[in-house]
Amino acid sequence: MRHRRHAILATVTAATLLLAGSATATAQAAPAPAPEGAASLYAPSALVLTVARGQEPLTATVERAVTLSCAPRAEGTHPDPASACKELASVQGRFAELTAGPSNRTCTRQWDPVVVTAHGVWKGEPVEFATTYGNACEMAGSTNGSSVFAF
Repeated sequence: MRHRRHAILATVTAATLLLAGSATATAQAAPAPAPEGAASLYAPSALVLTVARGQEPLTATVERAVTLSCAPRAEGTHPDPASACKELASVQGRFAELTAGPSNRTCTRQWDPVVVTAHGVWKGEPVEFATTYGNACEMAGSTNGSSVFAF
């Protein structure tokens, strides 16, 4: 009788361990599905940046344009997406803070306007940014080495 109790106890213990192990394996093998409608765990950050000749963003002639995506990783046609994304993150995507600095260059007063724009989304929020400089020298000086519009 004693051997029979040990055999039953051993069988129950083995079955319990087997069930617990398979439940753990099932839980590990089948990750929880993403919430309905969610394509990613990251808020999108995808932008089109332009440098154009002219005074008004809507009528200026685009000379250069790049794409920049910062989430989940830095990529796009921008020549240095990692630096540009890092700079944008440091100002929480507020482009005006990148372009508002005083010029550190001596430039002529020649009027040859340049417009920089950014359109898209930053961390899920819409972005519509444009600013006009008197000429390319002023633009380069006002961005103070920022890589965001350096393309």
